[in-house]
Amino acid sequence: MKTVLAIAAVAASAGAQAQSSVTVAGVADAAIRQVSNDGVGTDRSLASGGNATSRLIVRGTEDLGDGLSAAFWLEHGLALDTGTPAQATQFWDRRSTVSLASKSLGEIRAGRDFVPSYSNWSRYDPFAYVGVGSSSNLVSASPTGPIRGAFGSNPNTTVRASNSVQWLMPSGWGGLEGGVMVAAGEGGLAANGQHKVVGARVGYAAAGWGVSAAHSRTTNDLTADDAFTDSAVGANAGFGVVRVSAAWRRFRQLDATQTNLLLGAWVPMGSGEWKLSWTRANLSGQVGGTSIDDNDASQIALGYVYNLSKRSALYGTLSRITNSGAATYVVPGGPKGLAGGDSSRGIEAGLRHSF
Repeated sequence: MKTVLAIAAVAASAGAQAQSSVTVAGVADAAIRQVSNDGVGTDRSLASGGNATSRLIVRGTEDLGDGLSAAFWLEHGLALDTGTPAQATQFWDRRSTVSLASKSLGEIRAGRDFVPSYSNWSRYDPFAYVGVGSSSNLVSASPTGPIRGAFGSNPNTTVRASNSVQWLMPSGWGGLEGGVMVAAGEGGLAANGQHKVVGARVGYAAAGWGVSAAHSRTTNDLTADDAFTDSAVGANAGFGVVRVSAAWRRFRQLDATQTNLLLGAWVPMGSGEWKLSWTRANLSGQVGGTSIDDNDASQIALGYVYNLSKRSALYGTLSRITNSGAATYVVPGGPKGLAGGDSSRGIEAGLRHSF
């Protein structure tokens, strides 16, 4: 609250002539994809967002003087293959925020945005949480576990939260970065995507390496007093031209726990870059008296991005998910009906253009 009041005081005293700008930007990304699931068959499709999520962005800033600025950010996810919204019930589904920022005190941001634990995890994923190689393939509400227990098949907070207010650290604090988020459930239901969220993230970055940690806590009408928690810790480092990352993420609700591990690498070659990742999901505990200890999965992915220019690129990715026990994690875009313990394989090639 002191930070909010301090930024407001600076805003009230700003006497410089305000200057503003509005930008329209986005990403168009489409890929030919093939996914094969053991015992079920193979599906081929044109998929949207294999290298970067297809989206439309409208953003604007206003310089208020004295190191202060106001801004808005509206981001709409697109299913490029069909020309329809990525989310039928939310137009600005990816982000819709308004903010007031001070170069010395940080930024106050309100609206729909990424939760701290997701922001902390996704930065270490070489595939940026999209496509057949995404680490999101092992973050699903379909298998029995803590995510399904806390949210059912309803919108969850493993990526974003609505009705939130954040404070984000300013740059220039000696390498420190991070923020705090609070989101109101507004007396609504999980079925409507309304959850109470409290989260925080902190990190430190130096030349060639960085480390960060985050924790988010969610309650809704399904969790009652047993909150869903989402914690993430990660680090990255550069060794010459090669970059590597490692991350740990844990979801908990009642007696169920899911622990994910991620190892990643980026290797430049020619006009492009190789990407490699290994991800593992380990479930433990029980749901409704049934043990989930044996329901684990791992994924390995390899991809290459060839840059045609600063804005356009060709890419190719292949991945394989190996399940054990009753786990049914799959590469997206394949036929339904995978049996527990079976494998899922995906391959795609596509074009990405940023504008």
